[in-house]
Amino acid sequence: MATNSTSHSDRDRLYAERRAEVESFVFDERVAAVFGDMISRSVPGYATIIAMTGILARRHARPGSRIYDLGCSLGAASAVMAEALEPGACRIVAVDNAPAMIGRAQEELAARGLADRVELVCADIREVEVEAASVVVLNFTLQFLPRSERLELLQRIRRGMLPGGVLVLSEKIAGATPEEERLLVALHEDFKRANGYSELEISQKRAALERVLVPETLETHRRRLLDAGFDRADPWFQCFNFVSLVAHP
Repeated sequence: MATNSTSHSDRDRLYAERRAEVESFVFDERVAAVFGDMISRSVPGYATIIAMTGILARRHARPGSRIYDLGCSLGAASAVMAEALEPGACRIVAVDNAPAMIGRAQEELAARGLADRVELVCADIREVEVEAASVVVLNFTLQFLPRSERLELLQRIRRGMLPGGVLVLSEKIAGATPEEERLLVALHEDFKRANGYSELEISQKRAALERVLVPETLETHRRRLLDAGFDRADPWFQCFNFVSLVAHP
């Protein structure tokens, strides 16, 4: 899921008060209102991933092709790609199934003067046809789908991509061993503490996400991308348990 550091976002205090019951995390109006602050304080290296997405788009986008931002949330990746390319060079399609996120994305894009350069679609990414794509972005999106449905989605994306294109896949990963997992989790939680989250906020957010965000190892992601038909899948960024890969059809 994506936004950027310039997002007009409220301070994230969604889990600052103790809850009798912590419900599963959903991308509703409350989350949309604070999402920019939430992701910048929760995902190490997020700003770098977003900025590099624009650079990758500039390298791989083909004139007249389509660019897809699947699970776009507030449209940060779409915005940097639109800014990196000549107006009208490509059709940029940003998709999210949460109406609250799409509504906020409209506001964010309008504030940056990009409302007419990104087509926002409120839909399930599993139901969107990917066609003539030179760039596809899946930023922290695959992890929210059932594991059994991840390969099929990647296969559909691969079939809709043009030669020379690129898929950017960013995910929270699990450690390959119990020792690595403990280290990555500890470092990530230290990162959140350094960004002002309390122990209560960290604990309740973890409980909210554990039933809906299912991370996998880096090797699992690489192997699945190859199984989906991509020729290569190369990690280009990692900070703690957050990784971004580029896959080439």
